[in-house]
Amino acid sequence: MHGLVPLSSLVGSLPSKAGLLLATSTLAHLSTLDLLVIAIYFVMVIWIGFYLKGQANTSEEFFMAGREMTAWIAGLSFVSANLGSLELMGCAGSAYQYGILAAHWYWVGAIPAMLFLGMVMMPFYYVCKTHSVPGYLKLRYGQGASIVSAFSFAFMTVLMSGVNMFAMAVVMKVVLGWDLNFSIIVSSLAVAAYVALGGLRSAIFNEVLQFVLIWGGALLVPILGLIEAGGWNGFKAKLAHNMAAGITAPGDYTHMWHSLGHFSDNPMGIHWTGIVFGLGFAISFGYWTTDFLVVQRVLAANNLRSARMAPVIGSFFKMAVPFIVILPGLLGLVVLRNADGSLMHLVGENQVSALHPYRYNEVLPLMLVRYCATGLRGLRITALIAGFMTGMAANVSAF
Repeated sequence: MHGLVPLSSLVGSLPSKAGLLLATSTLAHLSTLDLLVIAIYFVMVIWIGFYLKGQANTSEEFFMAGREMTAWIAGLSFVSANLGSLELMGCAGSAYQYGILAAHWYWVGAIPAMLFLGMVMMPFYYVCKTHSVPGYLKLRYGQGASIVSAFSFAFMTVLMSGVNMFAMAVVMKVVLGWDLNFSIIVSSLAVAAYVALGGLRSAIFNEVLQFVLIWGGALLVPILGLIEAGGWNGFKAKLAHNMAAGITAPGDYTHMWHSLGHFSDNPMGIHWTGIVFGLGFAISFGYWTTDFLVVQRVLAANNLRSARMAPVIGSFFKMAVPFIVILPGLLGLVVLRNADGSLMHLVGENQVSALHPYRYNEVLPLMLVRYCATGLRGLRITALIAGFMTGMAANVSAF
């Protein structure tokens, strides 16, 4: 899990690289304008690193951005650092596979814990002037706890960085036909350059830029999808028709709580007690209050009030993220079509074939391509790249 995103299908796909390469057809062709938009984005992120290079001369400036961030900048960076490729692809894929149950990972598995971090935990972290969560654990519990936390976090970060890079490369191959190695090398060098030049300050400002790009590039997808589906009621009617005709697998895709009374009543095989107490309390509070990747952004705030407000501000944006992640996955159940006009079926990793070449986790790029026009296509592909790079930058700067 990363940011409490259900990623079983994405992570399960990693060992089978050959399977991921089955879908070799390019879904989108970029015009000169599209390529120009992508090139401008890469130039901007590198320029930000060079521009802020002179403000990262001391360890405090490099690792903590001089503790000069306002509540809004820290809050946007806080939520953007978590809005990486695993969340964009994983939650959209989970919505296609399991329905609106995937939204629990936001409204139950994130918002309460983010508010708790801001209101309760940040005074402990910020007042002691620690540079990291392992640093706080050293003050509170001793060197042993600090070492265990640091090494476990570093190990997790290395693994997550690899998954981020591979996920981005897969999408670029499916959507644009780009080579896997080329996509990984270009994005990795760009992230390494601006983080190494400007430290955490550069990462934070780029994450704010990337947050705007993600919303600007992805916002039209759910809007146009809802229009095509005939609104929410039209979507439910088409989904019910497809299930009655045996086209779509039966299930309760549009209710968050109705099917949680018994494990066998929903496709996730979960119970409401697991959502409320397992996800909503144990897992989410453990993640959001101790993961240095996100806490680091808040520690860079310019005062205690800003540090406490940053997670609260981030929680409001986090509540809206399902609109650009969960909703496109749901709409894909009724609007994605094959070239012959038949309804497209996305499948699990082990079910990929020539007849069904696309996986659950590719629903978001498929939806992006469906509603792309020249110029906007470049912006939306840039939004995907920004999502991957923000997750990678968060991993690198925290590591």
